[in-house]
Amino acid sequence: MTTAGVLSARFPRAVANFRRYSAVAARPLDEAGNLGWFALIGARDVAWALTRYRTEVLRLIAQVGLGTGAMAVVGGTAVIIAFVTLSAGSLVALQGFASLSQIGIQALLGFVAALINVRLVAPVVTGIVLAATVGAGATAELGAMRISEEIDALEVMGINSMAYLVSTRVLAGLAVIIPLYAVGLIMSFLAPQVVTTVLYGQANGTYEHYFRTFLRPDDVFWSFVEVIIVAAVVMLSHCYYGYRASGGPVGVGAAVGQSMRFSLVSTNVVILLAEMALYGVNPNFNFTV
Repeated sequence: MTTAGVLSARFPRAVANFRRYSAVAARPLDEAGNLGWFALIGARDVAWALTRYRTEVLRLIAQVGLGTGAMAVVGGTAVIIAFVTLSAGSLVALQGFASLSQIGIQALLGFVAALINVRLVAPVVTGIVLAATVGAGATAELGAMRISEEIDALEVMGINSMAYLVSTRVLAGLAVIIPLYAVGLIMSFLAPQVVTTVLYGQANGTYEHYFRTFLRPDDVFWSFVEVIIVAAVVMLSHCYYGYRASGGPVGVGAAVGQSMRFSLVSTNVVILLAEMALYGVNPNFNFTV
């Protein structure tokens, strides 16, 4: 008898508990491995999607940017990102002015707006909005196709379902995120200036001086790079949960919830790691009095 057999015979309850708890502990690692492999396959099939399914890619770009149904009525993802970043930029101005005025340096609000909006607020807000609108929709759509066996039908017809359903959506998200983020970044710049100069009555020249002094082109460039990475992570994770959904309509709802939870966490983690890599040692600005 093997050692495992001897232990099972002597300590059956302990061995059963160990197997149960080890299976539970290994489940997140197994899920991470499946997600990583899914991302690799989706990235591999990008070239296939570009050569075989260009029409589908263009349709999804229009759908992601302008929306469909009720989303199209309000202007699609672009308008939602614009309004949410506008609100976030206004909150930065309100909180920044309240904090700086306590120590008498409220004139530096332009510095705060140029630094925080570009490096933190705009990328995080854009990633969350992308997950809540485009990502959740992709999960629900792919999940509905999975439980109705439409994905299996595509495979039977000889269509590469990963390229047709996943890679095309990832390409659409990456293509649309750049103009969408440009709109969001402009609104995050506009909101603090309006709040500071109109609501609080600060001189426009003072705000412009500090804002333009500390708004670095390198920060804007890396901000776009961060958002592109976030968009890739969001689209791949939402497509993963939708593509592997099971259990009927209830399973699709659970997949949407799991994908949103993963996206909210991964967006902040990606931004955090990027900020630490870019500015952890050197913040890239000199501020002296």
